[in-house]
Amino acid sequence: MSLPILSTFMFSFVLLFIFRKVAKRVNLVDKPNARKLHTGAIPLVGGVSIYAAVFLTSVLYLNKDFSDWLFLACGAVLIVIGVLDDKFDISFKVRLFVQAGISLAMIFIANVSLESLGSIAGNVPVALPAWVSYAVTVIAVIGAINAFNMVDGIDGLLGGLASVTFAALAFMFYLGGNTELAMNCLMFIAALVPYVLLNLGIPLGPRFKIFMGDAGSMLIGFTVVWFLIRGSQPDHSTYIKPVTALWFIALPLMDMATIMVRRMRKGQSPFKPDREHLHHICQRIGLSPRMTLVFICGLASLFALVGVLGELYMVSETKMFVGFLVLFSVYFGVISHIFRITAKVRSWLGKSPLVEEVA
Repeated sequence: MSLPILSTFMFSFVLLFIFRKVAKRVNLVDKPNARKLHTGAIPLVGGVSIYAAVFLTSVLYLNKDFSDWLFLACGAVLIVIGVLDDKFDISFKVRLFVQAGISLAMIFIANVSLESLGSIAGNVPVALPAWVSYAVTVIAVIGAINAFNMVDGIDGLLGGLASVTFAALAFMFYLGGNTELAMNCLMFIAALVPYVLLNLGIPLGPRFKIFMGDAGSMLIGFTVVWFLIRGSQPDHSTYIKPVTALWFIALPLMDMATIMVRRMRKGQSPFKPDREHLHHICQRIGLSPRMTLVFICGLASLFALVGVLGELYMVSETKMFVGFLVLFSVYFGVISHIFRITAKVRSWLGKSPLVEEVA
């Protein structure tokens, strides 16, 4: 088991240095602007390197069936579209069209779809009619892709949150006896580690900094939802309940839903970029980028742990679902009034209040 993981790590590490040079030559770099406050032009090849590393290891070491090849093909399409978006800033409508096409390929070619929501409304499983299943699957795929795309706002955050989800999935797959799916998840973690280190400037400093790019965030979101569906649906071996998938991606999902509602309240497009994500809010209330990273990844780990414990102790799916809805309601309420809450806390501590407010 260790050889594919080690190989993925080494491939990713080496490819990051190769691709960063290519990126500088073709100007595939991220430059500072009003929303992006980094210094200098940063190569956008983290996602390309991660995909290439996983692809090479998969070809060399793993036995692949048709669905595995389809996953790699879908990943390649997302990488290409992501690179084009990073380079030319293509319309979000084009990205959504491609993401919907990827979803349909999952459904009709690989037979990977959300056909059951589990027993979230009692003891009887909620089975979805075919057309509802297709629609829900498309929404789930597009939602997961964009949820992970939206959290890619500070160094290390996307890689950290993705690693939390992949680790929880790998643990459940391993307990269920599917070492192949567990290996796939661990390979993605191994590919992410070199990226996260360089993204954080460890150990070589900011000179070798790398960003994930839209190619990488879309690949990560797609991979997460692929494994969540593979692991939770009755057509495949069921390793987690569908409601557990919500806990494994709770933070990216809640952040995306909350910010989209806020944007629509303002009469804006839900896809309009801004600086009101959780990681932005954490920094505006006084946390440093590293503290924000630790706090958010720690919170995501806690939510994933709740999902794992719910599985291990066979907690009712209805209770887990209600618990998630309560969590989301609390999250939405707190984020919507975060600066009022923070002002009160700062006044108790004798500090000047913040006057910013999230709409």
